[in-house]
Amino acid sequence: MDKSFIHNKDLSIEEKVEILLSQMTLEEKVMQLTSVWSFEVMENKEFSHQKANERLKYGIGQITRLAGATNASPEVVAKLANQIQDFLVNNTRLGIPAIIHEEACSGFMGKGGDVFPQAIGVSCSWNPDAVYKMGNVIKSQMKAVGAHQALAPLLDVTRDARWGRVEETFGEDPYLVASMGIAYIKGLQGDNIKDGIVATGKHFVGYGMTEGGMNWAPSHIPERELREVYLFPFEAGVKEAGLLSIMAAYHENDSIPLHAHEYLLNKVLRDEWGFDGIVVSDYFGIRMLCEYHKIAKDRDEAGKIALESGVDIELPTIESYTLKLVDLVKYGTLKEEYLDRAIRRILRLKFMLGLFENPFINTDETKKYFDVPEFKQIVYDVAKESIVLLKNQNNFLPLKNNYKKIAVIGPNANEPRNMIGDYSYPCHIETLLHANTTLGTVVPDAIEVEQVMDTIQTMYKAISEKVQPDVEVKYAKGCDVLGESKEGFEEAINLAKESDVVILCVGDKAGLMPDCTSGESRDRAFLNLPGVQEDLVKEIYNVNKNIVLVLINGRPISIDSVEKFIPAIVEGWLPGEKGADAIADIILGNVNPSGKLSITFPRTVGQVPMFYSVKPSGGRSNWHGDYVEVSVKPLYPFGYGLSYSTFEYSDFEITPKYLRPNQSIKIKLKVTNTSDIDGYETVQVYIQNVRSIIAKPVKQLKGFKKVFIKAHQTVDVEFELFADQFVFLDENMKKVFHPGIAKIMVGSSSQDIHFEEEINLVGEKTYVDDIKHMFSK
Repeated sequence: MDKSFIHNKDLSIEEKVEILLSQMTLEEKVMQLTSVWSFEVMENKEFSHQKANERLKYGIGQITRLAGATNASPEVVAKLANQIQDFLVNNTRLGIPAIIHEEACSGFMGKGGDVFPQAIGVSCSWNPDAVYKMGNVIKSQMKAVGAHQALAPLLDVTRDARWGRVEETFGEDPYLVASMGIAYIKGLQGDNIKDGIVATGKHFVGYGMTEGGMNWAPSHIPERELREVYLFPFEAGVKEAGLLSIMAAYHENDSIPLHAHEYLLNKVLRDEWGFDGIVVSDYFGIRMLCEYHKIAKDRDEAGKIALESGVDIELPTIESYTLKLVDLVKYGTLKEEYLDRAIRRILRLKFMLGLFENPFINTDETKKYFDVPEFKQIVYDVAKESIVLLKNQNNFLPLKNNYKKIAVIGPNANEPRNMIGDYSYPCHIETLLHANTTLGTVVPDAIEVEQVMDTIQTMYKAISEKVQPDVEVKYAKGCDVLGESKEGFEEAINLAKESDVVILCVGDKAGLMPDCTSGESRDRAFLNLPGVQEDLVKEIYNVNKNIVLVLINGRPISIDSVEKFIPAIVEGWLPGEKGADAIADIILGNVNPSGKLSITFPRTVGQVPMFYSVKPSGGRSNWHGDYVEVSVKPLYPFGYGLSYSTFEYSDFEITPKYLRPNQSIKIKLKVTNTSDIDGYETVQVYIQNVRSIIAKPVKQLKGFKKVFIKAHQTVDVEFELFADQFVFLDENMKKVFHPGIAKIMVGSSSQDIHFEEEINLVGEKTYVDDIKHMFSK
């Protein structure tokens, strides 16, 4: 076959795609829609030509997780990538290279990849620049091993703390989720995708708000809310960041499974937004149309439905997009145009990536992108910005120098495994090593367990290394994350008695296995501390009142029963390999905390779903207000987080006092650091359309800026809000700028509002075809 057209610079990518498409057989077309696990073409941990001949003879669309589904080193992964591409280029008729994808929720999910804080912590940084740098690190490490696509970021908006995958999200607010997501996408994809990694926005859409907070359960989101809240981060990712891939979600919304949702996958995503990338299935998501959702009679019909609905690639292996699709085309049951539609998208992306020009990796360069001090510093920097100081009664923190005996106690005090999120390599490899028929994965015996924990710091070690030489630090576990055993209580209580202060580390274990309390399919009916950890906290407090409670968790935990008597509480989330160092530096005063919550903390599970942007009629039990048993107020609100600095807001000004379509307003204010400590403050802007034909939330985040302010210094902060940000869907589901009144609020959290002022929305009722300004400046 003549391949000279591939290198013809006079031809556009679209022209090259058409030439290649015209030369493809039906079998070759179908195989471009599929993927295989890396271990399906391996034998005894090495590439197998025999298995490749069996599975790749017609080519293949993607290879699933060369790094994330093996325990191979980066150098070995790069070598395997080259061997697979060499086979495809030189041993198949068309010579089409494959896209290799990996997971990357909290870093490149492969052996040796840097482990960042889990996404829920990352979003608490309120710092898109830090997220961009994180994406850059992930991009560099993935490129170094021959990967091309990351199955991240999650753009799910979630408001139900019971859901196990809260930890993987950027939180409850569409504006913040979109801001973090765009930064992540740009960090991954870069300015030129040939030098970048394809980002994948997931899970499209509404996956984080299901019945009972249960994984894969149905969602019931009406179209206005779906568009204004849950679709917004995806739309922003497509329009503002050039997102190149979308992953369909497992669940159904309004009775239509998302892998069969032609309206969302085609009309909204492609026709309305102009998305021209690829739609990939979630793992096993297509076969679920028959086996789980029961809308197809078998996997073949499921494949037909998904393809016609707009799913271009089946991941992680060949199940429904099989060669039986060839027969469906030949018999007239499936139109070939659906194959060609998906193939064009796939081939176009492969050309954009430069795979046809050079599908290979320089393996001599791989090693230099791992264990890099500059990358480790970025991991630490993201971690320190993700930590939220929730309580600091009487300035208990940072710890005073007169504490000479420190006890570090708790199930998460000295366990590196529990410092990281469910989609980090050490956690996630467990699911393959203990694969079962429910997950549908068959892992060969050659892939053996190999835990990689040596780079992950623990709280006990971090505190021990950072205190002064004359300070004694001791450790006791106390109890496990889960379970009813209190055998370790006595040791922990005795240690607490003899210590000046206790750093008590409690919370979750993230992962997908039954012993995990957070992560995919680890949904909870209660939100208190798991196991007997709450009892441990109370027993320790009985013998020592000087407690710093460190939460290592993946979702908001209801600690109302212990919060009232603990002097200091630090929310560490699942802070990654450098998280313990960051938390220790905050506790000891080496770092001033700056994190702000990206999700509301309920007092009790009975309050969920709980979020700040309720409608005027929501957020309370009308007319008495509170529940019978508990306040309707959150334990900690969205946007909340303490600092060792104190800040004062002043000189608030809005100009002009009115807003017309296609215009903007300027918001100016001064923020003064009134303390002796340099620190960061995150200034937050909220709006409310006070009078409109549609009931609007009492607050909607429309801008934020994280500013560094030296002690006793004042900085000017300015925002520009655009008329587009006041547009909403009217009663006919049309985008409209509606005359009326809007309230502008500026604060340090969604509850701590320092200024508010009303402006007039003037002019004629104006319908808007497209939102030009999705974000403030």
